[in-house]
Amino acid sequence: MKETAQSIVQSDLGYIAERLRDEFARMGKKRLLVVGGAGFLGYYLVQSVLHWNKTMGSGSPIALTVYDNYIRGVPAWLSGLADDPHLTLVKHDISKPLPSYIPDFQYIVHGGSIASPVFYRKYPIETMDSNVNGLRSLLEYAKRQGEAKKPVEGFLFFSSSEIYGDPTPDSIPTPETYRGYVSCTGPRACYDESKRYGETLCVNFTQQHGLPIKVARPFNNYGPGLKITDHRVLPDFARDVFANRDIIMLSDGSPKRTFCYVADAVIGYYKVLTIGRPGEAYNVGVETPEISMAELADKVVTLGRELFGYTGKVVKKIDADYLVDNPERRCPIIKKARTELGYEPSVLVDEGLRRSMIWYSGNREAEEA
Repeated sequence: MKETAQSIVQSDLGYIAERLRDEFARMGKKRLLVVGGAGFLGYYLVQSVLHWNKTMGSGSPIALTVYDNYIRGVPAWLSGLADDPHLTLVKHDISKPLPSYIPDFQYIVHGGSIASPVFYRKYPIETMDSNVNGLRSLLEYAKRQGEAKKPVEGFLFFSSSEIYGDPTPDSIPTPETYRGYVSCTGPRACYDESKRYGETLCVNFTQQHGLPIKVARPFNNYGPGLKITDHRVLPDFARDVFANRDIIMLSDGSPKRTFCYVADAVIGYYKVLTIGRPGEAYNVGVETPEISMAELADKVVTLGRELFGYTGKVVKKIDADYLVDNPERRCPIIKKARTELGYEPSVLVDEGLRRSMIWYSGNREAEEA
């Protein structure tokens, strides 16, 4: 049977639910808040919970609430879930004070931040407000819940591998203990530094108030949910493929990354949330293979030809402004997540890219990210 975008998503959701059987069971009959649930990572963070509710957790469903400012409207995939009895959608800008009424949440995921370099450079103050003011509001809520004897059981802050900046060669692959080499005034600083300060807030609220706050540092996630208009590298390549035009590369192709398929990443995030150690940060990604942007482009060209009859080629068009403070290499050590959480990503990059391109083939249109 021919694979479609929908079949890819259903396969991924089953994979996630199976690998998080214990972690989702732990959250059964409890309330989960996902801030920024309409975004890229929210796509599987939200749908995987609802899938588990219907398949494995029907007797003890997770009550899921999504906060998002819906600045670009409610995405079709999320509005299509609006009738789910275990899902509540709330329009809220997390950089503003919290709503006057908030139920007792046992689990909180704060992923409400712009993450695309094109867009956080366009909205730097809004990016900082979400990562600092929004986080502080949620931490204060968790503190109040503890004082009221209604404790939050797990709190996850999405930081970023960007907090490491451009690591020195002897610190690649990069462990959580690396302190970073980051500009505090460059064009990416609004994102990098607000994530770093966010981590400082998390550690100090954990230490002072005994809260179960954990931090995830994503490394180059990709896959379904990352809109074709996001302006990160893979969506841009996919747009070119489906327009049957040459792929435009904004660098010389030498920067290297490891790429973590989003289904594996979401498994890691829920593991950090539920069983990670309070006050600790965990790299979530894959350690191998580390591939260059040129190699990534070549893989996409090959897939485009095999799957869709693509006839274009790769063209290098270096954008010096875009490359300011862009790390040359980005590769994690995930031993901490592997040993403490049992995190073991298994979707190899060639398979992940194939699934992604099939998903993009069914999601060729999207509002600007």
